Amino acid sequence: MILTLVIIFFIGYLAIALEHPLRIDKSALALLLGMILWIVYALWCDVLVNPEFVKAYVAENEKALGGLSYHDQCMQYILNVDIVESLGEITQTLLFLIGAMTIVELIDVHGGFTVITDKINTRDKKLFMCVISVITFILSAILDNMTTTIVMVMLLRKLVSDKNERWIYAAMIVIAANTGGAWSPIGDVTTILLWVKGNVTAEALIKFVLLPSIVAMVIPLLFATRMVKGKLGAPMQENKVTEGISQREKRLIFFLGVGGLIFVPIFKSLTHLPPFIGILLVLGVLWTFTEIMYNGKMLERSREHRIPKIIARIDMPSILFFLGILMAVSVLQSTGILTMTANFLDEQIHNVYLINILLGVLSSVVDNVPLVAGVIGMYPVEIHADVTGYAANFVVDGAFWEFLSYCAGVGGSLLIIGSAAGVIAMGLERINFGWYLKRFSLLALAGYIAGAVVYIVEVCLFK
Repeated sequence: MILTLVIIFFIGYLAIALEHPLRIDKSALALLLGMILWIVYALWCDVLVNPEFVKAYVAENEKALGGLSYHDQCMQYILNVDIVESLGEITQTLLFLIGAMTIVELIDVHGGFTVITDKINTRDKKLFMCVISVITFILSAILDNMTTTIVMVMLLRKLVSDKNERWIYAAMIVIAANTGGAWSPIGDVTTILLWVKGNVTAEALIKFVLLPSIVAMVIPLLFATRMVKGKLGAPMQENKVTEGISQREKRLIFFLGVGGLIFVPIFKSLTHLPPFIGILLVLGVLWTFTEIMYNGKMLERSREHRIPKIIARIDMPSILFFLGILMAVSVLQSTGILTMTANFLDEQIHNVYLINILLGVLSSVVDNVPLVAGVIGMYPVEIHADVTGYAANFVVDGAFWEFLSYCAGVGGSLLIIGSAAGVIAMGLERINFGWYLKRFSLLALAGYIAGAVVYIVEVCLFK
């Protein structure tokens, strides 16, 4: 039955990767995959559940479970231990994502991002590319890659009329968004997973992954600036004033939202509470602020953008996608499949840097969310800080976890379809897969390898 679970997972994974040819939303496929795996796990629980775990659980609950058959004892273990523990971990991640997505949507719907985009006044094409790359790099460390890419591509449409040049800028935005998200605990779903589960801390992630991420962006940028020459034309005029919202209120919402997102890692460090509590605290502050703001206005209800209306706008299919994937991975973890995979990699490769570099290349082909979720399940965090040798790479803030954050995030830039930022840019600008492969894949690869080398040097010098 172990082989059956593996086959089902890979068929589901392949279907998710082929979402566009199949014309079936990946969220539907992920939910289907996760639930099928749990059903199979439950039906054949007497074969798939670790007997030692069941024995220990029955011993603790002898009075209630002692008279049941072994199959029923296994079912009780799944219902009361596996599902409860899995949902506990998954719910923390989903609540954090819902909170963060609502805050970002609130800023966007009130035109808050114009606080940044309105400050870009340069007309030199090379300098403009550098400016938007740096802004994207910084924004994607605070916001999600998808939102950052959408904001910056919309800016391109206002300032760059030539489609071919706009593609060049958009491709660089994809690289900057992915590199920017790799070093921040809230910059990408993969780093959120690692941070929420306690594999890395915000301080160590920034300390050791920031410089490699900068290198991974700068190297492609140096070559990309050679692709554009001259001055930009006059920008298209558009009214960006949100109806009924003053510039002061727009700026307040922007700074409260972005400041709140930055505050969440600080909150976790100070209180040691899970990050979802911090993000929901920030959401509560913003909710209260916007309620007071709108209560003082004489606006029609349809023209107001209160939080209940904003929540209806967040990307719920993505939340369900994460739920399905994480539920599927939890079955692989509970049945020991991920542990067996980790042991195989350790025996055959036994090098955390090479393993992660290969995972990064793989993340350009398959979705990096299930990839990282699976890897987290493969390698449990070493709780003893004094471990030495190979195991030392898997302690909290160990080299394996930090490098995984870099590789999974930056590796997605190798192909236009390798990241959410790439898919968004591809959809908005109709960028050809072959065009990106020919013009930017090698540049992204050069930056990826250079950044990886920088990280390895950092570890050798400072760890």
